[in-house]
Amino acid sequence: MRKIIILFVCVLFSTITKSIAQEKLTINTEQSTIKWTGELTFHFGKHDGFIKFKEGFFIKKGDKITGGEFIIDMNSMTNNDIKEQEGKDNLIDHLKDPDFFDVKKFPLTSLVITKVEYSEKSKARIEAKLTLKGITKPINFRANFDFDKKEMNTRFKIDRRKWNVNYTSKVKDYAISDALAFEVSIKL
Repeated sequence: MRKIIILFVCVLFSTITKSIAQEKLTINTEQSTIKWTGELTFHFGKHDGFIKFKEGFFIKKGDKITGGEFIIDMNSMTNNDIKEQEGKDNLIDHLKDPDFFDVKKFPLTSLVITKVEYSEKSKARIEAKLTLKGITKPINFRANFDFDKKEMNTRFKIDRRKWNVNYTSKVKDYAISDALAFEVSIKL
């Protein structure tokens, strides 16, 4: 009888452990995208492009995403809106300079999800810590999960000055907005 009780407790414990176990879901860095947009303050002009994930993962507990961590390769930055290659290269080189992202000193950026609050099964408010130029600050944004397609989509803006991205144009009409926008699609 004692052996049966011990066996029953072991099976029960194993079942409970499996139901609350965390699962690490590695993202597909080739299919996941980060689109960046920087706009002018006083004109209807902007620059945009893409930055690639170096690596990343979600933490899944049961049927919900509960956390994650993502590393972004700042050297992968591209530009979409300038037509001629020389102009694209000049812009990207400028964005990699110390007055913008100082990519030589800070080649990686990270985002760590610290809290996920679901409003619906597939919609959540996410709190995270963004480390950019060696500075870590909290951010939050809304995200949509499509569990059938194994993807998450979000868009959000940050105030670049909080991360010492302090470039200021000498010409007021070409001043850039303090807000940087990101559209993110993460696929597993």
